[in-house]
Amino acid sequence: METTIKEASTTNSRLTVGPNEAVSTPQAILLGIQHVLAMDVYVVPFIIASIIGLSAKDTSALIQATFLSAGIATIIQSYFCMKLPVAQGPSFIPIGAVAGIYFANGSGAAGWSSVLGASLVGAVAVTLLGFTGVFNKIIRQFVPPIVGGTIIFIVGLSLMPVALNDNIFNGAGGTINQNLILASLSAVVLVVCSLAASIFPKQGRLIKIASVILALIIGSITASFMGMLDLSAVGNASWFSLIHLPFKDFSFSFNPSAIFTMLIIYVVLMAETTGTWFAVSNVCDEELTDKQLNRGVIGEGIGCLIASLLGSTPVTGYSTNAGIISITGVASRKVFAAAGVWFIVFGFSGKLSALISVIPSAVIGGVFVVVCGIIAISGFQVMKAIDLGEKETYVIAIPIIITLALTFIPKDYVSSLPQFLQYLLSSPVATASIAAILLNKVLPNEKVAQ
Repeated sequence: METTIKEASTTNSRLTVGPNEAVSTPQAILLGIQHVLAMDVYVVPFIIASIIGLSAKDTSALIQATFLSAGIATIIQSYFCMKLPVAQGPSFIPIGAVAGIYFANGSGAAGWSSVLGASLVGAVAVTLLGFTGVFNKIIRQFVPPIVGGTIIFIVGLSLMPVALNDNIFNGAGGTINQNLILASLSAVVLVVCSLAASIFPKQGRLIKIASVILALIIGSITASFMGMLDLSAVGNASWFSLIHLPFKDFSFSFNPSAIFTMLIIYVVLMAETTGTWFAVSNVCDEELTDKQLNRGVIGEGIGCLIASLLGSTPVTGYSTNAGIISITGVASRKVFAAAGVWFIVFGFSGKLSALISVIPSAVIGGVFVVVCGIIAISGFQVMKAIDLGEKETYVIAIPIIITLALTFIPKDYVSSLPQFLQYLLSSPVATASIAAILLNKVLPNEKVAQ
């Protein structure tokens, strides 16, 4: 039996273009940029740079390396390893560990070399795990449809507060009323455009597949009229800039404590990225085979290895793209190869990467929250064929509670806990996924009497 969640998945795919089907190059370019714009890839390096106090030059280099890493890792994962439409980007999970390792090892160049060395070792370990063929056995044993569907749902659920709080309610650049207007407009445009093909089957297809970028453009134009779009950073940025090179501009050092810390981070990272794979698999109505799972781990490891060699932090699969696939109906891997190329282009162009960063957060939030909802519904689709007894009810309900609890838990309380717990609790998806797996194994199988 090759798959873990397919047997409960819907067979009524809404895709117009499957993962292995081609689209025209202009369509791939358009759809690829949509995925890039919706991913907020620059946020993680910006947060890290702010925490550890990097100079403007080093911050720019980190953002540049992150774009390049995301592009190369996306192409490797979607075209050569897992061969599913999975986009890679910097993970939020290692942020605390990166800062801790950096300051614990003298800050500056010495601190950053310890971060990169630990990331490099962790990436090699993940790659070797994929080659052993063990990962698929773990998934088959511990992630049946009830757990897989729950993980997909909590992936969408965990992202909603980020879209609402960070991008809309507390978004920079405007008042809460202005942010709500922009977010609502962007969300409405996205929904209307995505339904265009249902209303106008022939003419509406192009509008549907371009729905994300249309929502972002219309939202940004509206923000401009409201005085909330500042393009000065784009004007000041250069068109082309060289990347920092390993062993010339930065180096690697291997501190045992830092390596152990990063290995823990990679364990949590793999738990989270597995949820993304389930979400993409379900949206694409494609089986997750044993081979794909192991090759996915290899792709994840290679992507993180490249990120380290470029001077960036670990990458992971982004759940956002599963929602975009569902909205546009296009899952072609050619589109994700185009997204990877766009990332690489942005990595060499300060002006283009600045253009992404100036899109108002409320506009992105309006699109993002709809995408999160669609991901969550995909989880329900996986679970709908399952006979829910008392055990299954708790397997679903408790991880949902954990996800919400960890989303709203006070940050100062988490920072007071031991380091390992801080890493684990920083990822609601990873913690709730582990809870779902344990509950499914521990709880008795007795059904509710009919």
